[in-house]
Amino acid sequence: MAAPVPPGAPRQQPPPPDYNPNYQQNPNSLSDNLQNLSLNRPPLMPNSAPRPSPFLPPPFPSSAPSPPLSRPGPPPPGAFPRPSLPPSGSPPPTLPPNGGPARPTGPPFSQPSPFVSRPPSAGNGVVMGPSSGAPSHGSLAPRLGAHPSPIASSTTPSSVPPSVSTGGLVSNGPPAPPFLGGPRFPPSGSAPQQPLMGPLTIGGARVPPQAPSMRPLMGSSGISAQQRPPFSAAHQGTPSSSAPLQGMPSFSAPPQAMSPPVGFPFGQQMQNQPVAPTPIPGSAQPPTMFGMPPPPPLPNQTTAISPVVGQTGGSLAGSSKIDPNQIPRPVPGSSVILHDTRQGNQANPPPPATSDYIVRDTGNCSPRYMRCTINQIPCTVDLLTTSGMQLALLVQPLALPHPSEEPIQLVDFGESGPVRCSRCKGYINPFMKFIDQGRRFICNLCGFTDETPRDYHCNLGPDGRRRDADERPELCRGTVEFVATKEYMVRDPMPAVYFFLIDVSMNAIQTGATAAACSSINQVIADLPEGPRTMVGIATFDSTIHFYNLKRALQQPLMLIVPDILDVYTPLQTDVIVPLSECRQHLEVLLESIPSMFQNSRTAESAFGAAIKAVFLAMKSTGGKLLVFQSVLPSVGIGALSAREAEGRSNISAGEKEAHKLLQPADKTLKELAIEFAEFQVCVDVFITTQTYVDIASISVIPKTTGGQVYYYYPFSALSDPAKLYNDLRWNVTRPQGFEAVMRVRCSQGIQVQQYHGNFCKRIPTDVDLPGIDCDKTIMVTLKHDDKLQDGTECAFQCALLYTTVYGQRRIRVTTLSLPCTNNLSNLFRMADLDTQFVCFLKQAANEIPSTPPLNLREQVTNFCINILLSYRKFCATVSSSGQLILPEALKLLPLYTLALIKSTGLRIDGRVDDRSFWITYVSSVSTPSAIPLVHPRMIAIHDLDTQEGNESLIPHSIPLSSDHVSDDGIFLLENGQEGLMYIGSSVDSNILQQLFGISSVDEIRTQQYDNPLSKKLNDVTNEIRRRRCSYLRLKLCKKGDPSGLSFFSCLIEDKVPTGGLSYVEFLVHVHRQIQMKMSS
Repeated sequence: MAAPVPPGAPRQQPPPPDYNPNYQQNPNSLSDNLQNLSLNRPPLMPNSAPRPSPFLPPPFPSSAPSPPLSRPGPPPPGAFPRPSLPPSGSPPPTLPPNGGPARPTGPPFSQPSPFVSRPPSAGNGVVMGPSSGAPSHGSLAPRLGAHPSPIASSTTPSSVPPSVSTGGLVSNGPPAPPFLGGPRFPPSGSAPQQPLMGPLTIGGARVPPQAPSMRPLMGSSGISAQQRPPFSAAHQGTPSSSAPLQGMPSFSAPPQAMSPPVGFPFGQQMQNQPVAPTPIPGSAQPPTMFGMPPPPPLPNQTTAISPVVGQTGGSLAGSSKIDPNQIPRPVPGSSVILHDTRQGNQANPPPPATSDYIVRDTGNCSPRYMRCTINQIPCTVDLLTTSGMQLALLVQPLALPHPSEEPIQLVDFGESGPVRCSRCKGYINPFMKFIDQGRRFICNLCGFTDETPRDYHCNLGPDGRRRDADERPELCRGTVEFVATKEYMVRDPMPAVYFFLIDVSMNAIQTGATAAACSSINQVIADLPEGPRTMVGIATFDSTIHFYNLKRALQQPLMLIVPDILDVYTPLQTDVIVPLSECRQHLEVLLESIPSMFQNSRTAESAFGAAIKAVFLAMKSTGGKLLVFQSVLPSVGIGALSAREAEGRSNISAGEKEAHKLLQPADKTLKELAIEFAEFQVCVDVFITTQTYVDIASISVIPKTTGGQVYYYYPFSALSDPAKLYNDLRWNVTRPQGFEAVMRVRCSQGIQVQQYHGNFCKRIPTDVDLPGIDCDKTIMVTLKHDDKLQDGTECAFQCALLYTTVYGQRRIRVTTLSLPCTNNLSNLFRMADLDTQFVCFLKQAANEIPSTPPLNLREQVTNFCINILLSYRKFCATVSSSGQLILPEALKLLPLYTLALIKSTGLRIDGRVDDRSFWITYVSSVSTPSAIPLVHPRMIAIHDLDTQEGNESLIPHSIPLSSDHVSDDGIFLLENGQEGLMYIGSSVDSNILQQLFGISSVDEIRTQQYDNPLSKKLNDVTNEIRRRRCSYLRLKLCKKGDPSGLSFFSCLIEDKVPTGGLSYVEFLVHVHRQIQMKMSS
């Protein structure tokens, strides 16, 4: 049984050192998720497992000399298990170290299998998605009558400790070598076959922001065409002169060897022993916002790709005009980047979101929590408009840190609460300037001067900073967490309520979806937080609703039926939602009985809307998490839906004009329900286990409005999908999360928040209400100018998240980012963040899909790319041949990502409506490291794994997404973080088939690990990808000549699509011609 964890700590226990995500009945099984395999559902997991006490880190250190960076043998552990009892008494001085737990990556097996805490990486750490924020004025305290808004915390970093890549450290200063991409998830702490350093996530390799550089790519003259403005404003304005980027000397450390973690045999549990993180030598001073000299200027650095000589004005031949080896592609790499958020009193541009990096918080927040599309803020709206880029933040306030990063510090100001600006209510941060010997301070957000509270006064040093600044986290860290006082509460913190609602209609029973849901819930119960505050409930539904009385006094659970599905009611809350400690045995009996209780049911209807409304009435007084398992189209009762897809198909033949409307909700009924759920702090997650159309466009409104999530298993297979369902459910309830949250972003004067995008409910303009929030959720905040900024000053953004942890503690997580302002257009392109820029545009495009015809949207997406590159070519590039396509170094992959978006599931008109609806829903809250591979997958060759030597990573380097790199005699794995497609060529060597699958013909394939190096490496690679992507991939076999093969090749975005989609080379030609046409007009 799981034990609670201290405030803000990830609620999860490390898995056995050799935890194999694919293990089920056979420890050598390659993957339980391949289609057409006869596999049993995972066996039930015992519900009791001892949990060791948590390790509490020391209080915030005083200013002591930093020891030099070293590489000890075993890297530090990833996370710490829960204590046996809920925390009580005064809160610990800091949050537990090393962030959150690793996502579950495999089905359960006969022994209890706790999850890997964020494992110490042997070089590869988790790269969490960027976050961002923008300000508005007013207090974050809850409104009267509203429910409090708290949430669970996840830890964060500040100093850089030992876990680094075997490839050596990469300095993060501006003159550094190219950023190297990295995996999203670190290797496990230990395994029978030791995982090595892993490669980076696709799309992550890029040179750090540098002076604008030219990339002449092609020589074809332009053809006139009409331009359609993208979502962002059209670029107009005057160019400004370029200037060298100001940079700071970077720190470095010699590469050293790292000992691999030690493995344990299967089934054993391991307690990670905490290792104190070691600060990085050099530049160890905290940011001194005032009184420090400016850093020396950084010389301009440029790179260029030489074009292949070709005739101008030729046809769209493409390959004859561009050297395929010169077109920009993500560059693999394996070194860990050490990143100081500020150096020399200036913001340090962050590494790519998809790279592998370790952050040291020296004043600005970690880019995992908040990231801006441009790392220098344009002083005027005209300058921003001229650039063609957008100004926005991506905020992921509970993102999981790298295991080697310092934890977020917890600060308790007592009954007075945290120090705040009395005008804008901004929170104390490193950029507030103290004056008058510390008796007053100037707010960096609104400029107002406040009196320093008497008990917070401290004299200033010679540099103008408070003498205690380095000892107070809120004055030297970009991210801190405050203990919230009663001022921030309108009621007692809510308990942790988990209610499971299961579809038992005929289709769900016959497909095995009900049995899979019951089995997964039964095993996950052990991972819920322990203690008297944890409460659970169970209900089932078909055309009626069935609650279950789980009180201990009863000999067995008692079914309570609600037949009225138009005017629903609920039994007594005290009967159906009971403390977990009082109903564990009843829960186990009930979950084992439900599939057989309804096995002869002939009820095909589903009263989904009525069922969630009835459960909401039971949860209304407390709030909590509602987890729904749905298998068929809701057909009766409140919110009943019709099969719009079938009706739509008959209409599409007449034209595509109305097809996109099938991606809109059918009516407002479920939206109105969702708003009511959010008002009473009920967060809904929906697990859709279906083989038919269920109208995700309508159903998804509920999780999207309540801060929840949609999980989609289509077509659901009782053989392969229970393992993924179990892993998804377990991660859902064990990841760092919280309840009753309210978030607000504030900005410096001159900038204001324009709009928030994500999964939340918004009742007032300045705040977003989040009944639930977790470490995977990202919120986009678009910004706009309301005044001119002054060149050379800094613009600050502060995100404040008020939430309740799963153990009932109220917290305020404050994340602050301060960036320089510039009047120089060249600086904007030099400091553009490609990943953040593209993901913000991706989210905006996904939001437009249901209301915009696909062809129009594709044109807008293309013009977004063209307008940015045109502005750079027109105002920033040096004089060059008109036959050259010039790309800014920081945005050189923008055309590739744009093409990938155009060919993505969401913008394809030939895809299933539910598939497109799920894609739209998933994108709305996805983090940057997960969004990039979603549109630009990773492809690797697996037929020659045993011959690939010299690669530090367990996963081989990725291959360009082109059929030119796919041979008939090879086997290839293509994965996007959600699904993995394994393509087997028609002429694969029989010896390779024998080694990997034990057969000589493709038709006889079974996926089992065999005792040979090639088979073991394939198994290791599969497991490693699942872990790093934080997702249990649904693996599918693809063969040439059948539909599965076509689905594989449709993901190769660099190829020309028979229905008219351009190849990558042709798209570059098209972009170049559009730019030439606009330049000459």
